[in-house]
Amino acid sequence: MKVKKNPGINYLVSALSIVLFSCGAGDAINMKESDSAIVYIPQIIQPFLITDTVPNDTDDPAIWIDSVNPANSLVIGTDKDENGGLYVFNLEGKMDTARSVRNLKRPNNVDVEYGMALKGKKTDIAVTTERLTHKIRVFSLPEMKPVDNGGIPMFVGQTAEGYRDLMGIALYKNEAGKIYAIVGRKTGPVDSTYLWQYELADNGKGIVVAKLVRKFGQYSGKNEIEAIAVDDESGYVYYSDEGVGVRKYYADPAKGNDELALFATKDFIEDNEGISIYKTVEKAGFILVSNQQDNSFNIYPREGISGDPHHHPLLKNVKVAATESDGSEITSLPLNDKFKHGLFIAMSNNKTFHFYKPELILGDSLL
Repeated sequence: MKVKKNPGINYLVSALSIVLFSCGAGDAINMKESDSAIVYIPQIIQPFLITDTVPNDTDDPAIWIDSVNPANSLVIGTDKDENGGLYVFNLEGKMDTARSVRNLKRPNNVDVEYGMALKGKKTDIAVTTERLTHKIRVFSLPEMKPVDNGGIPMFVGQTAEGYRDLMGIALYKNEAGKIYAIVGRKTGPVDSTYLWQYELADNGKGIVVAKLVRKFGQYSGKNEIEAIAVDDESGYVYYSDEGVGVRKYYADPAKGNDELALFATKDFIEDNEGISIYKTVEKAGFILVSNQQDNSFNIYPREGISGDPHHHPLLKNVKVAATESDGSEITSLPLNDKFKHGLFIAMSNNKTFHFYKPELILGDSLL
């Protein structure tokens, strides 16, 4: 896919004057002044809006899209604390206190899936990891009512320190309609069984239960694995092995456990973190990965390159106002007049989530 550079605005600051330039993101300009040093400050994309604050520590967002009226869609964000919660926001960034869930024990990541059969009814769900209880919690959408009988234990039988401390989660729905949770933890083995995949189903009484179906995923042992994202349409799962890169596998357990790609191995100051997938056309678009300590996102082609769908070269880097962004989420579906090209959400370490217009992140020429 041919991608043009986004014409960003860069500011040239010197001791003598301030000069405004227009240049492409990533373009190198070598200039010299005889009596002063020159500092280049790249364009920082500002959010369209910032949400209400949560009590403790924002970590990861998910988007639930109302299929009847997309303007009523919701954002669900984790408040990562031993007395944390799932906080629900409307598209104005205002907290829905009635639907927000409190008193969760360090909820880390959250994801959304559509159309789970519960008591014969198609039900959308939000699932979060609850680190201190070693359980996932499942809530119906848009009501945010628990449908998990108090939580579902994960990594049962693991005894090493940190091996049951839940972190990342991503939901996958296959073509047959089966829904799976792919779950990560604070630390784990380096024998390609770091992630565990569970099939979620109704127990016949409207309660979600889980069955372990797969253990997979390489882990470097360097830092940790938190960010996990699934591309349902293409059938891939991606996860950030922090400080190493993004690993790619098939999401379908029947397709095996071979690693398909390891990319985003450089161009990060420190940690590669949150992963979001933006669709332009069928199986094409962009993968956004948080360059956490740089307050920016690196962008890669979703479809790979011609002849190699598993080669994901860096397209560009975009700096944002969100600081130390850990979790992120994006959709390309039009939501309302303000978010005509979808919505990109980045967690910021000041207890908020930032809502961005994707066209400003990706550039008009990329849409």
